[in-house]
Amino acid sequence: MTDQISPPRVSVLGVRVSVLRVSQLLSLIEETILNRQRARLINVNIYGMNMAYGLPWFRTFLNQSEFVLCDGFGVKWGARLLGHQLPERFTPPDWLPPLAELACRQNFTFFLLGNRPGIAERATTHLQQSFPKLQVVGTHHGYFDKTLGHPSNEAVVQTIQVARPNILFVGFGMPQQERWVLENWDRLPVNIVVTVGALFDYIADETPRGPRWMTDHGLEWLSRLLIEPRRLWKRYVLGNPLFLWRIFKQRLGWLRFDD
Repeated sequence: MTDQISPPRVSVLGVRVSVLRVSQLLSLIEETILNRQRARLINVNIYGMNMAYGLPWFRTFLNQSEFVLCDGFGVKWGARLLGHQLPERFTPPDWLPPLAELACRQNFTFFLLGNRPGIAERATTHLQQSFPKLQVVGTHHGYFDKTLGHPSNEAVVQTIQVARPNILFVGFGMPQQERWVLENWDRLPVNIVVTVGALFDYIADETPRGPRWMTDHGLEWLSRLLIEPRRLWKRYVLGNPLFLWRIFKQRLGWLRFDD
């Protein structure tokens, strides 16, 4: 196995975010799989940045992962306020279609892990309607005991070991999905693992996304807040201003991180 290619990174609140375009990421994914390498693709948004600020293990995990993707305009704008340029945001529902096209072309296989029972299966059906040649070699819900060594967790890991997918999507929500990848990574015979949050809900049409004019202009957080206000109001109403305040403190030198 050759050394993993590492793209440039910029530090935002101590999290080193990869400087990439979607086209570059797809090329790196293809190269990683063809060269029999392994990589963790972790999506981080404002919520994740705030979480990494308060959870040292989470920030360490992000910075040790091969790719940390800018999942949201808030992170992109935060980086700009710190003098950095992130060329694109990587929201999983938006870059999954070109990834699926790549998988069909190269016969790469998927495994969908997470969400409520039945959702990953419905997401698979929707994906294969759009991409009939897509090979999904397994699915499993996320409602199992994820404690390392627990029989339920061991059964899920064994299922993945038998399926041996090229790309494993993990959708438990932050930080459960990252903790699970951290604890099980060395036992997963996969080339790529991607943490995807609520992606399966969107693919399966369980949760609607906001209109395109909102999602493309930095207002996806507002559309999500309008759709699920009771669950998400703290994340956005309190979390977004807190993130911005911390960005200004970093810019003024009041916050320093060991990069």
